[in-house]
Amino acid sequence: MIPLRLDIEGLYSYKEKQSIDFTQLTAAGLFGIFGAVGSGKSSILEAILLALYGSTERLSDRGEKNSMLNLQSEALLISFEFRSGKNNTQTYLARYSAKRNPKNFEDVKPAEHTFYKKSGEQLEPISERAEEILGMKKEHFKQTVIIPQGKFREFIDLTPGPRAEMMKELFGLERFDLSAKTGSLLKITKEEKIRLETQLQGLEDIQEELLKSKENLLEATQKEILRQKNALDAAEALFKKQELLQEKHQAWKNYQAEWEKLETKRPEIENKKSEWKDFLKAKTYLKPVWEQLKDQQAEAEKNKVSIIDCSRFKESYEKEIEADEKELQDLKEKASQKSAREAKIRDLQKVIEIKLLETQRETLEKRKETLEPAVNTRKNSIQQLQQEIQSLEQKLENMEVPNHNLLAEWKSAAKDWQQEEDLIRKKQEDLSEVKQKTALLEDKRKGLKAILPLDFTDFEAAIEATKKQKQDLETEKEMLQEKAGLAAHVHLLQEGEACPLCGSPEHPAPLQGEKESALLIAKQEEIKKLQQNLEQLERQSQQFRELGIHLDNFLQQQKKLEDELEESENKLDFLKRQLTLQGIPSKDALAEKISESDSVFRKKEEGLLQLKHVRAKWEKERLHLEEEENKLRLAEQELIAIQSKALSKKEEINDPAFCQPFYTKEARTIHETIQKVETDIQTTADKLEGKLKVLEETRHKAATNLANLKTYEQNLEANLNKIKELEIQFEKLKVEHGFPDQEALIALFHHSLDADKVDAEIRQFEDRSLVVKTKIQELESMEGLQTFSEEAFRKVTEALEECKAAYSESQKTQALLAQEIRTVQSQLKEKKELQGLFAQVENRESNLKELERLFKGSGFVKYVSSIYLKELCHTANVRFMKLTKNSLSLDIDDNNTFWVIDYLNGGKKRLLKTLSGGQTFQASLCLALALAEKVKALNQADQSFFFLDEGFGALDKNALRVVFETLKSLRHENRIVGIISHVEELQQEIGVYAKVELDAERGSLVGYSF
Repeated sequence: MIPLRLDIEGLYSYKEKQSIDFTQLTAAGLFGIFGAVGSGKSSILEAILLALYGSTERLSDRGEKNSMLNLQSEALLISFEFRSGKNNTQTYLARYSAKRNPKNFEDVKPAEHTFYKKSGEQLEPISERAEEILGMKKEHFKQTVIIPQGKFREFIDLTPGPRAEMMKELFGLERFDLSAKTGSLLKITKEEKIRLETQLQGLEDIQEELLKSKENLLEATQKEILRQKNALDAAEALFKKQELLQEKHQAWKNYQAEWEKLETKRPEIENKKSEWKDFLKAKTYLKPVWEQLKDQQAEAEKNKVSIIDCSRFKESYEKEIEADEKELQDLKEKASQKSAREAKIRDLQKVIEIKLLETQRETLEKRKETLEPAVNTRKNSIQQLQQEIQSLEQKLENMEVPNHNLLAEWKSAAKDWQQEEDLIRKKQEDLSEVKQKTALLEDKRKGLKAILPLDFTDFEAAIEATKKQKQDLETEKEMLQEKAGLAAHVHLLQEGEACPLCGSPEHPAPLQGEKESALLIAKQEEIKKLQQNLEQLERQSQQFRELGIHLDNFLQQQKKLEDELEESENKLDFLKRQLTLQGIPSKDALAEKISESDSVFRKKEEGLLQLKHVRAKWEKERLHLEEEENKLRLAEQELIAIQSKALSKKEEINDPAFCQPFYTKEARTIHETIQKVETDIQTTADKLEGKLKVLEETRHKAATNLANLKTYEQNLEANLNKIKELEIQFEKLKVEHGFPDQEALIALFHHSLDADKVDAEIRQFEDRSLVVKTKIQELESMEGLQTFSEEAFRKVTEALEECKAAYSESQKTQALLAQEIRTVQSQLKEKKELQGLFAQVENRESNLKELERLFKGSGFVKYVSSIYLKELCHTANVRFMKLTKNSLSLDIDDNNTFWVIDYLNGGKKRLLKTLSGGQTFQASLCLALALAEKVKALNQADQSFFFLDEGFGALDKNALRVVFETLKSLRHENRIVGIISHVEELQQEIGVYAKVELDAERGSLVGYSF
């Protein structure tokens, strides 16, 4: 992570917005952020943590936002722009903001915490949090990138368990936690082993001996099948021979039975043959003549009947023609009166129109009689409304109305009076509350000042004196540490041998190590107590300053409220004086004036509204009058037009005398009369046309009937001549073919004999008789037919079935044995495969159990973590040994506990906790740098950032110089280091820095050295 820019507003002492541009600071490689104690240096790191993780080092992210906000600010806003990701190529913006509740100063609304990714010049909101972007939690971030004040040695103070957990999370060592995966694989393997064992148990009886016995039994069965096959072939040959004899014997018996039936039927066939011959002669020679004779006789009879009918129809047609001609003459006379009848119809239609006009005239006269009184009534109503309008106008004109602008001023004054009174009351309450808070803050400041040491009147002097006292003790402690270091080599001194330090061969007064160690411990305790006192004084000083700021704020609020209260009271007095000049001495009098004026205005508005209503009513009556007068004029005009039209219609009537009786009748009766006459005219025309058609058709039928009568008489004469000729010819044929009896001959004509069928039956009988006789002779000549026995054939059949059953059973046995052999062979093969798999699974189970034991309790993760820690320790030793002049080095045991190898004491080990404060700082610095270097490699970045907030008060000048040289050397490793400190020596050594100063009015302000 590389910082680019940080904007702070409203956090702790940062009242105004301050921007820290890291681009120029980080360009130097080593930069500082300096300032006096309490100026707001550490708040910069707090702001970065708040922007990234939503919480600070000093306060949590829930419930304590009120303490984060500057007491004179309404909102908190932090924007932090930085680079991260692989090789720090991606730019991000973290934004954190919170606002106070405008109704409750102590209440802070929930904060808004958002992240943005920069794409070109655009910022896109993202859902990732700092943990995903940076790849580490807040606790690890504070131990590897930004180390807040007082947390520098936290990594050393961790116990082995949390330290290993940190390495696991920081470097992703959870990928080496294979315990769960191994357990899952072991469970699967055990289940597979149980499955294989179950399958092998089912194949336990499958052996090679079983396969061999099955094969021997199959061989014996195959030999038996061969023997049975030969016996079956012999039995089948004998059966086929006997089966053929059985078929021939049965055929011979069937032919014998059929021959007997044919002989029985032979006399019947001979009779049919004789009858068939007579039928053919009669049908061929006599029947055609006899049928012609019958046809001529029937035709002659039909012609006789037709002649009788035509004679009768002739008389009927003559009478019908005479009647139609008479009726036709009557219709023609009636049709000639059509024109006169149509003229009377037209006169009657005019009578109907005249009666309709008379009805309309009566209706219009009634309407006129109704409209005339309504018009007169409407005129009287309009006259009364005009008088009422004049009365209302006169009343409104005489009414006295107050000045409208003056009434508006009175209402505005009443509103201002009430608002000023409410405002004065509110200001008085606020002023009382502010005075109480001011008194409370003054009491708190007095309480804090009372706990100052007796020799001091302010906190700054007490803090400086305590720092001076602590610095003196640090100097004394360093001298004791040097003596303790020399005392560690006293045991090496030998009389007569040169001292390793000064080279003297004599050692008259060697140092006493026990005494120096006791003094050193006592000094360290004093320094620790002074440090605690110093921290307490700084906290109290910060609290005293914050209370002072709050007190100033409340005093300013008190002064502002007093001024506003005085201004409101002056406004109210001025308003009262103005109203007194108008004769209004009090608030109640003003309200009464306003009420009276409003009453007058209301009365006038009511009068105007009533006048408007009466005028609207007058206008409505006027419009109704116009409408009714128009209707009356229209009725009079229509009445004149109808009277004129009725007179004109009477003049158009051709026969007034005929129409006179109809004037007294109803229009419906006249319509019915007209309809009857029109119907009669149309009926007469239709009848005349129909009668002409009927007369023409009757005359045509009479002519046709005369022609048919003549034709039937000629046909009858021809029929009688033909009948005589056919009777003579029929008698000759009877004699010629031997049929003397005419009745028998006619019966033969009517016989239903089918000649073709009888002929076919005779031929079929003769053919079948010949075939049956021939077959009987052939079968009787066949050898063995006469001696065939059904009992012998049954025995041969039974023997064949027994052979077949035995052969089939043997084949089934052979197939079952072959299937069993294949099954046993397959099971033996499966058993061998399962045994091989079972051996592999057993071996895998054993290996997985061993791995499970090794990985149990995150053992492998701890092992890898210890390797990382050893590498970390090795990297840190490169700098630590330089800082300690090769007298000390770091080491870590199998339990992940840090140790120190003391080369001044023969390379013996002791716990890291036994180091002095300065040496502990050096070790912490080296470990922190090494850890940051590992994180840099993990992120695949060519540049890394390291921020240190530490006072460096535990180091002497030489140690401080060595540390500073170490930090400067990091620039050659392409690393950026930021230092936050109040030590002036560091400020003189670091050329690029930001300066933080605390202004009493504006809060913390940031400046730069460039």
